[in-house]
Amino acid sequence: MRYALLAYSNFEARGQRTDAEQRRINAGIAEVLARPNVSGWLRLHDADSATTVRHEQGKTLLTDGPFVDSKDFLGGFILVEADSLDDALAVADELQQLHGTQAIEVRPVLEEPLTDA
Repeated sequence: MRYALLAYSNFEARGQRTDAEQRRINAGIAEVLARPNVSGWLRLHDADSATTVRHEQGKTLLTDGPFVDSKDFLGGFILVEADSLDDALAVADELQQLHGTQAIEVRPVLEEPLTDA
């Protein structure tokens, strides 16, 4: 089964790392990404680059920035192939230990095709 590891960062903590700390983190992430059960990694620009699309009263509304006002933002996600949730959680735990300031949400990927309703 595939799992998405959604990596959340904190606005206040993201700029407080030294260059040496960031190199250590990057090296650890590179090791995880090189594994055969890791199929992809997508990093996102900061949340202030987002545009939120909503539909209200028959009109499309566009809002600059994220929809939720929060100190935490989704920074990207990694896709892993794992035999169980425990295996996916082990990868998330390893990544969490590298970053320390970020939360990682683990969610199964829905592999079912869309059906006519």
